[in-house]
Amino acid sequence: MGGVGGTHRRALPGGPDGEHPMKAIVQRAYGDASVLRLEETESPTIGDGEVLVRVRAASINHADWVYISGRPSISRLAFGLRTPKTPVRGKDVAGVIEAVGSGVTAFKVGDEVYGELESGTFAEFVAAPVAKIARKPAILTFEQAATIPLAGMTAYLGLRDAGAVTPGQRVLINGASGGVGTFAVQIAKALGAEVTAVASSRNAQLVRGLGADRAIDYARDDFTLDTARYDVILDLIGNHSLGRLRSVLTPKGTLVLSSGTGHPVFGPMGRIMSAVAMSPFVGQTLSLFSQHGTTQVLDELRELLEAGHVTPAIDRTFPLAEVPAAVEYFVDEHASGKVAISV
Repeated sequence: MGGVGGTHRRALPGGPDGEHPMKAIVQRAYGDASVLRLEETESPTIGDGEVLVRVRAASINHADWVYISGRPSISRLAFGLRTPKTPVRGKDVAGVIEAVGSGVTAFKVGDEVYGELESGTFAEFVAAPVAKIARKPAILTFEQAATIPLAGMTAYLGLRDAGAVTPGQRVLINGASGGVGTFAVQIAKALGAEVTAVASSRNAQLVRGLGADRAIDYARDDFTLDTARYDVILDLIGNHSLGRLRSVLTPKGTLVLSSGTGHPVFGPMGRIMSAVAMSPFVGQTLSLFSQHGTTQVLDELRELLEAGHVTPAIDRTFPLAEVPAAVEYFVDEHASGKVAISV
């Protein structure tokens, strides 16, 4: 291992520095999964405070589908009006550090890491800011670890911080069998809550196996018409009005919104604005949650994972070349738990 300009790396395949080819899933236009292509491109360069990660696994999130489809349309203001600003998809990553940039002291070449990045993880290599990664849980495979960052941190921060869940509280997870939901059920139990999981009948056994005390089949029973009241509701679907959700909260309960596709142009903005306007005038807390993960949060999640309190629930695993099929499966089949990508 040698250093050039403060950067240390292993030798990569290809030509001199800056000319290392890699395979990646590239998106040149918005649309369905067919806009994704496996292409050969140049591996990324790293700057100060960054590391180069050889990707071993990634996973699919709803956020990836928003980027691929360009819906809701308002998202294109950030992603690119006509075409995506950054062509390589993927946010979650688990892999091995191949090079470290100047100023990096927390990691070294060969370390196994995981994290959530802005984009670029459906590839053989990705550049990662050190503030966005942490050491991979030693007891997990790369595929398991790659399913955690975005979904796990959303569930963890949504319940612990936005929901302020305490032992003995009654918590309802709406959308409990999805990527975030499967982590949320386990994290709520780890926080000492009594958990009600809303899912389909085919996923009742899954959510109970993850620790849910009660499972509600949304096709048969509308939980907003039930007599039960909850201290915290984590809404991951957005299929009920704010009024109906509030009706099953305790008088001082908390509704955490991390949900919904909403309007084709504005997405869930109308719902969010209604909650902002309503919150100061009601006794309940309407919490608008936006996840901002860090190394510290990933480290805290690793402790839960290594203590056995949380285990990733993986529906299927696809190879990198089959990411388009994986995305199609994720969208059309409503995957139970996470869809992993093996690189």
